[in-house]
Amino acid sequence: MTAIQSTDAQREFPYSRRDFERVKSLLFKQAGINLADSKDALVYSRLARRLRTLEINSFKEYLAYVDSCKDEMEHFINALTTNLTAFFREPHHFDALANYLRKRPQTKRIWCAASSTGEEPYSIAMTVASVFGTFTPNIHILATDIDSKVLQKAREGVYAQNSINHLPYDDKAQFFYRGKGAQAGRVRVVDELKKMVQFEPLNLMSPDWCVKAPVDVIFCRNVMIYFDRPTQRKILARMVKLMSCDGIYVAGHSENFTMYPELVVPMGKTIYRPVV
Repeated sequence: MTAIQSTDAQREFPYSRRDFERVKSLLFKQAGINLADSKDALVYSRLARRLRTLEINSFKEYLAYVDSCKDEMEHFINALTTNLTAFFREPHHFDALANYLRKRPQTKRIWCAASSTGEEPYSIAMTVASVFGTFTPNIHILATDIDSKVLQKAREGVYAQNSINHLPYDDKAQFFYRGKGAQAGRVRVVDELKKMVQFEPLNLMSPDWCVKAPVDVIFCRNVMIYFDRPTQRKILARMVKLMSCDGIYVAGHSENFTMYPELVVPMGKTIYRPVV
C-alpha cells in the first residue's frame, strides 16, 4: 500500500493513503466534517495518541476497532475536531449582541452551537449580565459541542490567567475568581456566571437536537467551514427554522452565506437575519 508521505517509514505506526481516506469517510459520516487532503499529517498526529493509549499497532487495526466499539467513536471525533477559541474573540459580535439585547429586552433564548472549551458562551453570558445588570436575566443560554472533553472543561470554567489579560479590570473582577496557592496563574468563572449557561453535547449531523424554539440568537462561528456546501445549507436551514423572525445568526470571520438568500439576509459583518 502506498504511503501518504515519504516520511511514513519513520513513523511509529503504519499509515497508508487508504487509512487516511477511511478516516475522512468516517469523520464525514459521523460529524459532517470534510477533511482536506492536506490534513493527512494532522490526522496521524492526533490519532497516533489513541493508538498508543490502546496499544494498537496500526491505523488499519485502529479503524477496525472504531467500527466495532461505539465508545471509541467518541474518542475518534474528539481527537479530530479543532477547538480554537478565546474570550470575546471577534469582539464586534459581542457589541452587536449587546445592541440587540438593548433593543429586544424580551429575548428568551441564545444558542452557542460550538462552545468548545467555554470561552465563547461565557463571553455571551458576560454580555447578557452586563446589559441587564444581573446574573439572573430571563434568558436561557444553551452551549453545545460535539466534543465531550471540551464540554467538561467548559463546565469546570477554569482557564489560564493570561487568557483574560485583555479584558477590562471590572470584567475580570466581576466574572472571575483568581487562583491562589496551587491554583496560582489560573482563574475560574464565578459560580453565578456558570449557572447562566447550560452545556450539552450535540452533533450538528444528528437528526435530534436538544434545542427548543424559538431561538433569538445563534452563535455558530467557524464551524460551517468544516462542512461541504450541501451540508452547510442543510444545517443552516435547520437552524433558521428554529429562529424567531427578528433573530440574528452570528457566523465566523471566514464564513459567508450570501449564496443562501432564501435562508438568511446579511445585516452586518458576518451577522445575518433569518428568512422565516
